[in-house]
Amino acid sequence: MLQKLPPSTLIAGVLTIAVGYTGPFLIIVHAAQQAGLSAGQLASWMWAVSFGSGIAGLWLSWKWKMPIITAWSTPGAAVLLASLPSVSYPEAVGGFFLAGLAVWLIGISGAFDALMKRFPPALAAALLAGILFRFVVELVPAMRDQTALVLPMAIAFFVGRRLWPRYALMGSLLLGCGLLLLQGGFVAAPSLATSASGPLWTTPVFSLAGISNIALPLALVALTGQFLPGMAVLKNDGYDIPAKVPVSVLGGVSTLLAPFGCHGVVLAAITAAMCTGAEAHPDRNQRWKAGMVAAVCYLLVALLGGALVAVLLILPKALVMAAAALALFGTLASSLTAALSNDTHREAALLTFVVAASGVSIAGIGAPLWALLAGVAAGLILRWQPKVGRKQKAAAQAR
Repeated sequence: MLQKLPPSTLIAGVLTIAVGYTGPFLIIVHAAQQAGLSAGQLASWMWAVSFGSGIAGLWLSWKWKMPIITAWSTPGAAVLLASLPSVSYPEAVGGFFLAGLAVWLIGISGAFDALMKRFPPALAAALLAGILFRFVVELVPAMRDQTALVLPMAIAFFVGRRLWPRYALMGSLLLGCGLLLLQGGFVAAPSLATSASGPLWTTPVFSLAGISNIALPLALVALTGQFLPGMAVLKNDGYDIPAKVPVSVLGGVSTLLAPFGCHGVVLAAITAAMCTGAEAHPDRNQRWKAGMVAAVCYLLVALLGGALVAVLLILPKALVMAAAALALFGTLASSLTAALSNDTHREAALLTFVVAASGVSIAGIGAPLWALLAGVAAGLILRWQPKVGRKQKAAAQAR
């Protein structure tokens, strides 16, 4: 199967996973810290998203002979930064389950393309931008309070974005770890190695707060923020696969693994381009092997999940927060661009952004749902046109 695997294919698959775990995964760590989850719950979360990404990516790449790169939902993890502290963990798991089920139903029905055409993508982008803004802006007070750590990390990140875009976050994180090592900022956390283990079952609890604050925004950002660009990356490099296949498979995997902490397994978008392009293999028909390499790496991480979590939890919160904010910076920029570039939906999208960024909670329902309701209502009002009577219409046409 993987005989004569060229180094470029191997490197592409490994780097795809390395980029995810050296930056974006810290968003999950930050969300878990915000919600006060235990080391065991975080380890199970890591196992679930890694195992789900690995097993789904392995099967899809092998079955379709395409580099179908899967990943946990980074926008979904950003949603949880805002929503997870407001609900109990079992309620959040119930939200994970319902979000995965919704994506699976949309996938098997074949309604993905039709649904995405009807729902304004500008509103979904504005919702995500509003959620992300609240946490990216934390970089400013962190830079004031932890100048010696956060400022060099930020400078390294933006210099890296100019010189080596793919590895900017990785370089920033490594610099931060080096600075902390010099400053003696690492502190050993007691009994992490024993408390952080593998999969840990949590019985889902279904509630209105879990549906409105977790399930709905998770499903929406997965469909619009991951599956849409993920399919675009595949098609851009000449890989034609029905959207219902990855959407239904990944929705089903997310549903099954939700009780173990999986908030959503989706199509990768930005990192997927490392495996779908010519740099992975000159022969387009051989690039599926890069997808297999990436999937195997996910499964290896799943096996080591507890030990990796024990290491991650030694990182000071300031470092995790700074890395998570920098990891979200590019997504925030692209979300704002997508939200405000369409003249037709610009004002409705701006209102969606403002409400989502406010973090308001009314009647136990968090900002994401209120933001969507406000944006949809504003869009309907702004596009509403009063019916003109026949006589008035005829007079207007006569003029």
